[in-house]
Amino acid sequence: MASTAPTIDPNQTIYVRNLNEKVKKDELKRSLYCLFSAYGKVISIVACKTQRDRGQAFIAFSDIVSATMALRGLQGFSFYGKSLEIQYAKTKSHAIAKLEGIVPEQSSHSVQIAANKRTRNDDDEDDEDDDDE
Repeated sequence: MASTAPTIDPNQTIYVRNLNEKVKKDELKRSLYCLFSAYGKVISIVACKTQRDRGQAFIAFSDIVSATMALRGLQGFSFYGKSLEIQYAKTKSHAIAKLEGIVPEQSSHSVQIAANKRTRNDDDEDDEDDDDE
C-alpha cells in the first residue's frame, strides 16, 4: 500500500528528531554542527529544549543538495545512543529567509509575548526610578 502521509518538498532546512534529551543544549548544538557540516555549509542550528519541543532540532544548510545529502547520509545514524529521524522541514527557516532578504512575519502569539515582555520591563524600570527619590 502507498503511504498517505503528505510529502514535504526538499528544501535547505531539515528537521531532526529523536535527539537525546539529556545532552546539554550547547553541547548538542556543537555536536550537531560537527556531524552535519560534513555534508555542506551549515547556516544555523536551532535545538529545542523546552518541555514540549525537546529532542528536536532544525538545521539550515546553504543549499538543498547539502540538506539532501545530510538527510540521506544520517537517517538512522546513532547519535548519543539514539537513532536520528530526519526529514525536510515543512517551512523555510528564518536564517534562510533572512539570507534571501525575506523577513518572515511573526505569529500573533509571538508578537503578544514580545509586547508583554516590553510592558513588564518598562514597569521594572519605573520601579527603579522611584527608589532614587
